Amino acid sequence: MKKLLAVLVFLVLLVTVGCGGGKNEKNEYKAVLKDELVVGTEAAFAPFEFTDEKTGKLTGFDVELIQAVAQEIGFKKCTVVNMDFDALIPAVNSGKADVAISAVTINDTRKRVVLFTQPYYKSGLAFIVRKDVKDVKTFEDLKGKTIAVQKETTGEVYARQLEEKGAVIKAFASNEQAFTELKNGKADAVVCDLPVLQYFLKNGGSAFASLAGNPLTVEEYGILMGKKKPDMQKAMDKALDNLKRNGTYDKLYEKWFGKGEK
Repeated sequence: MKKLLAVLVFLVLLVTVGCGGGKNEKNEYKAVLKDELVVGTEAAFAPFEFTDEKTGKLTGFDVELIQAVAQEIGFKKCTVVNMDFDALIPAVNSGKADVAISAVTINDTRKRVVLFTQPYYKSGLAFIVRKDVKDVKTFEDLKGKTIAVQKETTGEVYARQLEEKGAVIKAFASNEQAFTELKNGKADAVVCDLPVLQYFLKNGGSAFASLAGNPLTVEEYGILMGKKKPDMQKAMDKALDNLKRNGTYDKLYEKWFGKGEK
């Protein structure tokens, strides 16, 4: 992997990644080419984007995918900026970031204010409960329980359906905070994207939590950019097509999720 330069500026982590360049001559990407692609993400959503505790660098499926996309298009540098999840859409609309990638679900509400690429990952919502919560078998059983979620996500929207049935919804800035609330016994469940929950359980969460019920939804993730950037949308879509065709996408998918249906 090419060398990353991590710089902590107040609460914003910038990771500058050499993207290889050398493809500027491709007419299909000419409309968007410049020296640097600035990318927004919220690095608290393993295995999609997170900070490696050993190196302090951003990593994950989304991070490596956008690096590959940037290299395919021909940007000389790819700078990934860590910010709150609810800052991603304002960032691409204000020009603070060119695009954002952060396991963002494509939905009609978001499509009213930003553009999305084609889906690059199929996901869905699910929930975990503490192992000492014995009376929850289905989502409806969470009525009257305390549910931790990440704010401004489809998980929060889905969980709030149970508020009128007595559920208490605690919304946090990151999933890590929601998981900590569960571990500390201050929440009974966490509603989140299934692959994130599976990764959490695999990496220590199974000591005190487990999946319950069936998957709640089917969702698709996309890379987003401002409404005034249709050329960037077309370039990103073309690059994704090429990465799928040349095998790069499959290699990244298998690295982070193993072989399976995409």
